Amino acid sequence: MTLVLGLASSAGAQSPAMRIGYVDMKRLIDNAPQVITGRQKLEREFAPRDAALNADETRLAALRSRYERDSASMSRADAESLRREIDALDRSIKRNRENLRSELKTRSDQELDRSWREINNAVIEFAREQGIDLIVPSPVVYASPRIDVTDQVLERLRREHASRGGTP
Repeated sequence: MTLVLGLASSAGAQSPAMRIGYVDMKRLIDNAPQVITGRQKLEREFAPRDAALNADETRLAALRSRYERDSASMSRADAESLRREIDALDRSIKRNRENLRSELKTRSDQELDRSWREINNAVIEFAREQGIDLIVPSPVVYASPRIDVTDQVLERLRREHASRGGTP
């Protein structure tokens, strides 16, 4: 490690001062309009299925309430039939909820991967334009606000998104 630092400092003596920047990647991912738009797209895409599951859960709660309230006064066959319907609906809801979660996770990963590449490219382009030699991403132990370029990269992402007709 000392050798690397020694080489870096001797190389620095022969060349102009090295410029370093810091970027908070979590903040970029949380606030980039590309990511926000992707989240909104996923919400719209999965909303109908989520609403259907919520309706099934409401129906299940009503069936359970009916069973608890009326099973003693029902014929044994009717009570067993209602119990089977409750069990089948419960299994169906659990299976559908798990499928929804799995598909949402897959789609979220795809959207984030697409946005991640765009964010990473924006950081690289910004660094090149500003003559920055090194961008250090978070997490780091300490970065001076003087070298934090997160807001500038975020603004660049907003401009790029707006120029493509994005909304947030």
